[in-house]
Amino acid sequence: MVPIRQSADVRRASILQAAIVEFARSGYAGTSTETIAARAGISQPYIFRLFGTKKDLFVATHEVVSAAIEDAFVTSADGLTGEDAMAAMGLAYIELLQDPDLLQVQLHAFAAAAGDADIAKACQESFRRLWNLVTRYADVTSETMREFFAQGMLCNVLAAIDLRSVAQPWAESFFDEAAEEEKRMALRQMGKGVGTGADSAVASA
Repeated sequence: MVPIRQSADVRRASILQAAIVEFARSGYAGTSTETIAARAGISQPYIFRLFGTKKDLFVATHEVVSAAIEDAFVTSADGLTGEDAMAAMGLAYIELLQDPDLLQVQLHAFAAAAGDADIAKACQESFRRLWNLVTRYADVTSETMREFFAQGMLCNVLAAIDLRSVAQPWAESFFDEAAEEEKRMALRQMGKGVGTGADSAVASA
């Protein structure tokens, strides 16, 4: 039986999925293209053939993660406007954070951006696209937009350090289960179901 050759697009997607796992585990500096190639089941030279450099691969991996966030925002906010749209996007983001690889690739990108202008530009572009996406559904003030993004960054930190598992008053004060469940109920009544996960509570505003 003659083996089926994968197209470049299929191999590219396979490499990116492997890169998400490996970069999430070890970060930009700590991940080798050899480990990514091994996980993807391809040769290391093929990575450079498709992506050029390790940095280009990392940026492409970050773009996959950013696209997942954008898609979740669009899906959750479809048919909504204003505060309802922002609430739906916020809850959708919390659901995404249950994927540790997605969270860690983001955090590693922010850390690497501090010392690399190209990665910083990629992160800036991701923020620009998200800003444009949010403003498409919600015509809000700059202050409200800052609060929305700041809440998202705080959720990143709370998820990364697993603060939800700390059963102490100071840690529990960062979460407002009742407020988030109220948002979910309101969205369900509008036909926008949002699940409840282990890390579904968000920081209190």
